[in-house]
Amino acid sequence: MDIFLQQIINGLVLGSIYALVALGYTMVYGIINLINFAHGEVLMVGAMVSWTVITLIGPGTLPGVLLLLIALAVAMGVCMVLNVAIERLAYRPLRDAPRLAPLITAMGVSLLLQTLAMILWKPGYKPYPTLLPNQVFHVGGAVITFTQVAILGVTALTLAGLMLLIHRSRLGRAMRATAENPRVAALMGVRPDTVIAATFAIGAALAALAGVMVASNYGSVQHAMGFLPGLKAFTAAVFGGIGNLPGAMVGGLLLGLIESLGAGYIGPLTGGVLGSHYQDIFAFIVLILVLTLRPQGLLGERVADRA
Repeated sequence: MDIFLQQIINGLVLGSIYALVALGYTMVYGIINLINFAHGEVLMVGAMVSWTVITLIGPGTLPGVLLLLIALAVAMGVCMVLNVAIERLAYRPLRDAPRLAPLITAMGVSLLLQTLAMILWKPGYKPYPTLLPNQVFHVGGAVITFTQVAILGVTALTLAGLMLLIHRSRLGRAMRATAENPRVAALMGVRPDTVIAATFAIGAALAALAGVMVASNYGSVQHAMGFLPGLKAFTAAVFGGIGNLPGAMVGGLLLGLIESLGAGYIGPLTGGVLGSHYQDIFAFIVLILVLTLRPQGLLGERVADRA
């Protein structure tokens, strides 16, 4: 029972990170029908920029939480500018091209960002300073760290804020109108290019937040750290129903739980043949099953509400 509860907690933490990144995928898809495969690398850039800021200021010179917030703010700003530039330079010129062209471009941008990061920050893992308290909490025999509690809390607040933005703000209405029909939205006074740029910026801010969470939770960063979380977050978006915001959240949390429970029980279930290091296979099993059995995802694509 203790192992089960521990894996549930671990799965919710993991799923929270996937959900944040999956929202970036699904928002962009909802607006311009593009799978932005460079989104995982934006997460990586966020983590690396925050590490750079912390290293430059120096751990211990400021209270840990304040230093982390400063690093997060800088990382979000850099990622927002980067993602808007990617949209403007790489995707906008191909908006009316066959869908394969922007898809290949997205893969190219992903590799380009990885290569530039490797040149700029050099290969290899770098330790990420522990800035949050090392306090742990015991819940029914399971252990949850302060960092994990912070991840769950920040994710819940961020998701609630995003839903309010989408459904209660002028920008959110413009995003939904653009997703429904950009030409009609333009006739109603909406500027689709501005809305699309704003969507990329919001997605980048969420990815940067996820990158800082990954770095804080696992204690290291490196130039290729965005690939697997990005791929799994894409799986989560497809799992929930890509183009559907609640679907991305549900898909992320469920994928995290499946992966964590799978990692915890795959050893006993296979008699020790497979170990917990095979946990990455579950995301791809889920992706294959969803594409085969329910390609529209668990909640389906809500075209009228997609944003």
